[in-house]
Amino acid sequence: MAPQPHEFVHLVDRFPKVTTDELLAGLAPSPRFQNVSFDTYIPDPSQPSQAEAVERLRRFAAEVGGRPSDGGFFGRMFGKKAPKGPTGIYLDGGFGVGKTHLLASLFHAVEGKAAFGTFVEYTNLVGALSFRKAVEALSQYSLVCIDEFELDDPGDTVLMSRLMRELSDAGVKLAATSNTLPGSLGEGRFAAEDFKREIQALASQFEVLRIDGEDYRHRGLPTPPTPIDDALLDDPEAHLREDFGTVVALDDFDALLAHLNQVHPSRYRQLIEGVNGVVWRNVTTIESDATALRLVVLADRLYDLDVPVLSSGVPFDRLFTERMLKGGYLKKYYRAISRLTAMARAGGAEG
Repeated sequence: MAPQPHEFVHLVDRFPKVTTDELLAGLAPSPRFQNVSFDTYIPDPSQPSQAEAVERLRRFAAEVGGRPSDGGFFGRMFGKKAPKGPTGIYLDGGFGVGKTHLLASLFHAVEGKAAFGTFVEYTNLVGALSFRKAVEALSQYSLVCIDEFELDDPGDTVLMSRLMRELSDAGVKLAATSNTLPGSLGEGRFAAEDFKREIQALASQFEVLRIDGEDYRHRGLPTPPTPIDDALLDDPEAHLREDFGTVVALDDFDALLAHLNQVHPSRYRQLIEGVNGVVWRNVTTIESDATALRLVVLADRLYDLDVPVLSSGVPFDRLFTERMLKGGYLKKYYRAISRLTAMARAGGAEG
């Protein structure tokens, strides 16, 4: 049977709208992590911290069920003393060591109601609901999982410090992943010393589990694949592998970046809804941090869905300037390069 032709769409033509109910319903692991478990995580034998983290998280999952039933949110908030000591688990480690896999495994392992989202999804939720309503909504969960915990500005520091503290006071267990120790969040981004109290309050909520290891996405794949010649994308159909799926988003890279600056990152999941593959024409090096950080979010959402990527222009290890890769957001940029490299490997051109 001949392969089905692809349907080409353009992300720059999409302006998705997202309701509050959709934001709440979206607090679950992406399809990439829907079926993971502690059993499917394969620890590196040379990195004992990985197996140790699995065992600690198994025990933590068993601890999550003990929620008070003392009259709901307001009863917990006003009739229950704040717990002493850490009430959450914080997974600290480099790129690609399986932190999100472990966090999603924890989500699936708990018996009670759990929420799972990235840091930006929780800040967006607060913006959509108001702080108080977000606290009320999240206080109905036994566990709140926060993936990719990074603080990019002082406002987020104060916001997340308050949110985590109030959820902890309400009896909610917390779990987070990051590439930065909780006491070091914000370093290199803003005057972290001025917000030391909030940062320390965040750190006090968590027991830190260090997960050592190398980025599994780069084991044997140290560099991004060579981009396709731009002229070949005049006929992209001839260069897409069958596993690209049916619906392919085809966009000029600079036009896509301009469009991302007009769409809130909370809507990127809906922006790529139904897309099976992505083609970017003439990828260029990004000069603006604001634009680059939006691309980081888009790369995360594409990676969640295992979307293959085919591109022309510069390779993905030249997406960001040398200044960016030495600045306060370098960990986010390296994560984006790592993930886009994996997706580019999946989307390699045929013939």
